[in-house]
Amino acid sequence: MPPASIRSDGKAALDPKLSRPAQVAEAIKDYIVRERLQPGDRLPSEPELIERFAMAKGTIREALRLLDAQGLVKSRTGPGGGTFVHEVSPERAAALLANYFYFKDLTISDIYQLRRVLEPELVASLAGKLPPRVIDRLRAIVATYSAPAETDEEERDQHIATLRFHKLLAEQSSNPLLSFLIGFMLTILTDITVYRRLYTPINRDLWKRGLDFHLRLIEALEAGDSGAARAIMTAHMQTAQPLMEGQEAYSLKRFIND
Repeated sequence: MPPASIRSDGKAALDPKLSRPAQVAEAIKDYIVRERLQPGDRLPSEPELIERFAMAKGTIREALRLLDAQGLVKSRTGPGGGTFVHEVSPERAAALLANYFYFKDLTISDIYQLRRVLEPELVASLAGKLPPRVIDRLRAIVATYSAPAETDEEERDQHIATLRFHKLLAEQSSNPLLSFLIGFMLTILTDITVYRRLYTPINRDLWKRGLDFHLRLIEALEAGDSGAARAIMTAHMQTAQPLMEGQEAYSLKRFIND
């Protein structure tokens, strides 16, 4: 069955609720999906797009600029030039999605509600499947917070490093959606930790428990024990959430007092 935005005669049925450039941009995305175009494939030429959508040259060009801003197409000039399908990088996708959450005032509870569900299943799926180079990288990250921080700056860097540990695990997933969702959550948590200063005051209990969980998790992953990996990560999330909520409450109190 053709997409809803395509009429029976093959022409685009444009959504009147959108501006004309946005209508054409959506229809081009439908075209990419329908024709199963891949990154690097060339889109129809500008005259062909003008004919297909019965729109002015300026509207077509603005539609392509919208798609370029979204990272979905790239244009090249000169011999062999044109407009080509482009694969959106995870970093670009996360940055665009982060704009949506910019004014949502996410809390630690919001984030850990998902972390508790997703990350235990992630590590269970990775047990026994990580190559030695990844295990070595995990150990190298842990080594950066093997001793407790003495200053706020060290505490901040350690918090960021612990989240990088989790990001590295997310990057190993064969499920691109799971990998992206967890990585995005960790990016948001990293940003929140830094700009809300959730790394102060120095919390030795949070450091000690986190270090222990990470060391045990590496052992379970290397041993291929999916049940142990899941249980360790579950306990890690359950333990970390109230401790981080405590940091969040302190940050809010400090903000009010200031």
